[in-house]
Amino acid sequence: MSSSNEALRYVSYPTQVLCKSCKMVPVFIFGILLAGKGKEYKIVDYLKVAVVTAGVLVFNFGKKAKKNGKPDSPWGLGLICLSLTLDGFTGGLQDKVKTTCKDINPEKKDAKLTPFEMMFYSNFSGAVFAIAVAAATGQLQSGLAFVTRSPALLKAIMTFACCSALGQCFIFMLLAEFGALVTTTVTTTRKIFSTVYSVFRNPDNSLNEMQWTGCIIVFVGILFDMVLKMTKKPAPKEDAKDKKKK
Repeated sequence: MSSSNEALRYVSYPTQVLCKSCKMVPVFIFGILLAGKGKEYKIVDYLKVAVVTAGVLVFNFGKKAKKNGKPDSPWGLGLICLSLTLDGFTGGLQDKVKTTCKDINPEKKDAKLTPFEMMFYSNFSGAVFAIAVAAATGQLQSGLAFVTRSPALLKAIMTFACCSALGQCFIFMLLAEFGALVTTTVTTTRKIFSTVYSVFRNPDNSLNEMQWTGCIIVFVGILFDMVLKMTKKPAPKEDAKDKKKK
């Protein structure tokens, strides 16, 4: 998050959004490298990542570019690449934590961290890192002074924090139950759903043909994956006799 936010000082917001649209790719790659999910991922998963990423890219390319914009800095692009790499590392590490939890608790069939345990440890470590960096750069003192001078801002910050915490509950439930790739799919595509909803809610908003094409590609990719999972036959359960033979 630090790299992503810092990058906005050197690149335009559309550039940042466009690059972050590819988040599923590093998460997918690090899931294989760190969590050993190469055997779990099927051809369908590869296709889903490719189709959804392509759809989001087409959607973002279809946005109207603002005139008189400053050129994107290589340093800013480098920060975005670092952010994407760390996104993938985080996703792969989260999947590895789930696997390790099962390995060190063989007596428990469904041993795993709860969503709120994952949420607490992630936010606690993030808060420690953010406070340390903010204090080292002097932003902590200036930020507190600014909030002190603007009491009304504190209410907005607390409201945002509460809404963010509530939203994170669902995100970590997804992470605990379905893994990093599914969670990234949801968080990557939710912007398109929000944009489409804003179009239907407010007639003043509109999407061009390229953006609608991107939406269709994303929806087709997600629906195709859902249909395959719904029609997939469950693996046959082994009988007690077969287990004894093994």
